[in-house]
Amino acid sequence: MAGRFLGLFRVFRGKKKKSPEAAPPQQRENLEQFQPPEDDAALDRTQEKKPARGRFRKTLKTFWKFPCIRRRKTGSAAAEGPAEPGSGLTELQAEPDVSPDLPERSENSDTSVTETRTKILLTSMTEDVDITNAKTRDTQGIANTDTMPSPTLSQELIFDYFKDPCVPSQQQVPAKVKNIHQRLMSQVTVDVWLKNDILRLAEEHPADLVLTLLRCAPACDRAAAMMWRTIGSSSPTVEKVLPTLLCVMENWPLHSMCTSDGDNEEVFALAATLGLWVILQVPECQEAINLYSPRLFVALLFHLVITTQQIPSVEVATFWRACWQAHHLHCKPNRFAVQAIKALLCRLQWDHVVLAMERKRDWDMLLRADTQHVAVGLLARVLCHVLDPFCSRIAFRLLQPQSREEPCWDLPSLAFLVEVLGGLDLSECGDSVLEMMSRYLRSECRERRRLALRGLVVLTKDPSMARRMYPLSQSLLELLGDADGEVVSMSLRVFTNVLQHKDILVSSTTAPKLAEALLLLFDHDSSYVRLLSILLFDKIMNFLVDEGEKPMKKILCQSLLPLFLHCHEDNQRVANASRETLLGVAEFLKKRNLKKLLKKEQLSKFAECLLAEDSSSAAEHLRRALPYLQSPQEPLREAAVRFMGMAGRYLKGQPVELHVLTQALEAMSEDDSPSSTNLEIQEIFGQRCAELRSSAGFTEPRSQEEYQETVKRAPGLNVTGAPGTPDAGHSCACCKLP
Repeated sequence: MAGRFLGLFRVFRGKKKKSPEAAPPQQRENLEQFQPPEDDAALDRTQEKKPARGRFRKTLKTFWKFPCIRRRKTGSAAAEGPAEPGSGLTELQAEPDVSPDLPERSENSDTSVTETRTKILLTSMTEDVDITNAKTRDTQGIANTDTMPSPTLSQELIFDYFKDPCVPSQQQVPAKVKNIHQRLMSQVTVDVWLKNDILRLAEEHPADLVLTLLRCAPACDRAAAMMWRTIGSSSPTVEKVLPTLLCVMENWPLHSMCTSDGDNEEVFALAATLGLWVILQVPECQEAINLYSPRLFVALLFHLVITTQQIPSVEVATFWRACWQAHHLHCKPNRFAVQAIKALLCRLQWDHVVLAMERKRDWDMLLRADTQHVAVGLLARVLCHVLDPFCSRIAFRLLQPQSREEPCWDLPSLAFLVEVLGGLDLSECGDSVLEMMSRYLRSECRERRRLALRGLVVLTKDPSMARRMYPLSQSLLELLGDADGEVVSMSLRVFTNVLQHKDILVSSTTAPKLAEALLLLFDHDSSYVRLLSILLFDKIMNFLVDEGEKPMKKILCQSLLPLFLHCHEDNQRVANASRETLLGVAEFLKKRNLKKLLKKEQLSKFAECLLAEDSSSAAEHLRRALPYLQSPQEPLREAAVRFMGMAGRYLKGQPVELHVLTQALEAMSEDDSPSSTNLEIQEIFGQRCAELRSSAGFTEPRSQEEYQETVKRAPGLNVTGAPGTPDAGHSCACCKLP
């Protein structure tokens, strides 16, 4: 058997010579008789060939156990078969130089894994021969072994067997990836050589490997999962493949990129998410995952939003059905996205964030379209409390221009951004944030307007950002008339924050418009809005430039009565703010008597003094007091009734007296539970109206035209419309102050 085997290698042994052992017995005896003494040395050399020949067979046996040689010999069928337990893999694993952690290679290096294996084999053969020859010298006494014809393999022949390199050229990478995937279909584990092949391909050709694997196994079968886990076992390799995976994930629902073999078949973004999920199960990937964690979080959050807000297409639904059936996942892709986000946070060792969200049931809110943006904000708030740098990096990702235009994505991303604004360096991203907030401030969506205003409230705390708010003043003024109380209150907070910076002045054109809008908010249903509007009204007077004082006087005169009445509010904060603001208005208008009464807290005399100083405006003051009769606060209604009773006395002889008193009676009669003061004033007004009707000189105007003619003859009061109509106006003496 050994002779037939060695006969295959005549090219290495030269011409075969007969040995004495091969001769017949008789001839052997004759040869022994005629053997000259000099042939003893030759005989010793012949005997020495036996161990050398055994060493050669042993080395050749090891050589044939290389996977590449077996593949060459047995073809593709053998290559796809499972690795035998008795193969040479165990022996090769014992080699000290064979390790996945090979030295760093240059890009232009032509050395392949095959050449490395061959060099190891040649070194082993040389060392084996030297060691054996040394033992032979010790036992047989042969001093010179250089003349022995020991069998050797030429290096050129060995490289011929490894001519197809393990890491192929760029065009062969997709085919190699498919081949590895096909081989792993019938294997239970990844052997050391395949592991090295996968890692080498992933490091040198990450895009080709990722795209090819996503195309040949989009649902991530068992073989593909083995390859993803192999990649995940090396953090440097994961770092190389993550950019391509993220590029696929960020293009929903399909991503198209051409590989080196010219294949540009589209791949599913969910397939990349599934591959990432498998990698996240491997602990060794943590370092690379941490490096790309902000971008990974944003990509997974985008998948969660898009799969919740939109109904998946038939193509995506069919693909995902194959995925969840193969891996026993949830049938809804948005639940898998939540699972992937949890896996990412746990791999980053942020389990406390996952638990905090579970305690508040915020994960369930993320799965509902109507509450998703709220849950995203809550998630950002939890992250921001413990992971502020991480949130800042996410915010910078969200501020970058997005290639995708998904209308359902901007609301959750805006909610996250608003929650983390407080931890951002506005010197770097302030302009981008302000541009985004101003864009959503004009949105028709109420939630987007709310979030934009919340962002502006945070931005205006920074002096440098507050100075840039002037272009938004008109939009903010319009929002003060919004029906949503939360929108109004946040708009007031933006203005308040801006005016807190002392170096910022209110322009002469903006101040009157803002003050007029605030005056209407004094009677808002929300006590918080009333408080903010009154406090802001007070601030405006302190920040006015000289040119803006004159237009403000008319508005300040109109504010005297509302501020006086709000001093009687049940809400003590509003009452105190009204008193302080009223004092500021009196000082601004240089009304010393009013100022003195306010300082002494003699509010009962304030109304009398106000009417006495400007009796011609009594009708206008009375008309302004009418809406307060409908106030839900009894102290406010009572104060309005008492003031109307005082104002009625100053109406005597005025052409509009009967008309105003009639309006007052109608308003007071609508009170379901009138106070004694109310009933008393009604009786007084009723008697006065009867007197006026019976008087020949004063009759109630029967039409708007007759009312206008009556008003023109009235001194000190210029009314352009009947009281209570939209065209009503006035011109009182306090507005004509120098």
